[in-house]
Amino acid sequence: MKDSIKLLDVVALTVDLPEHNLWYGQVGTVVEILANGNAFEVEFSYSDGHTYASIGLSPDQIMILYYEPLLSRELVSA
Repeated sequence: MKDSIKLLDVVALTVDLPEHNLWYGQVGTVVEILANGNAFEVEFSYSDGHTYASIGLSPDQIMILYYEPLLSRELVSA
């Protein structure tokens, strides 16, 4: 079973996007679900809350971050 990405999930980049000055591991928040879940608008913000980037990304460019133990390793997206 794979977790699906949902609105307001906290995600991290799994790729470098130098054209947007975004790099592997940077953390953002899903703010829109696009193309029936085949793309996501992700907002990247400073710690004070001001947005410095908001771009559409495919599921293979991001991973969900978890803050609590998972019940099963199968829940983690590949």
